Amino acid sequence: MFRLLMYLIPLALTIYAFIDCLNTPEDEAKHLPKIAWVFIILLFWIVGPVAWLAAGKLRTPPANGRTPSEWHRNHRMEYVAPDDNPEFLNSLKAEHKKDEALLKDWEADLRRREEELKRREQGEDPKAG
Repeated sequence: MFRLLMYLIPLALTIYAFIDCLNTPEDEAKHLPKIAWVFIILLFWIVGPVAWLAAGKLRTPPANGRTPSEWHRNHRMEYVAPDDNPEFLNSLKAEHKKDEALLKDWEADLRRREEELKRREQGEDPKAG
């Protein structure tokens, strides 16, 4: 029974620290980037999770009694999908106008070249007209 606990407790501690690290926002990870903490937790079985729990995360109570997830939910980006973002939609309109102008130029160039070919086929001098 004791042997089983010797493996289950560190495993549970590692799983808890790993999930806690993944759920922690990047700006709340202290001393190292979050990805480094993930590797430390997974590579150093007992020391890694203890280090994460002791020094890896800001552990201050949130302002106004809110939970950290509430704070992040209320302060996330205003637009979730690109089609809800007016700046993105305006940039698509600008690209569309630019593409339309380019297409018109290409069509005019194509018409000019086709007329030159017709003149050559009819025996006219293309530089004369």
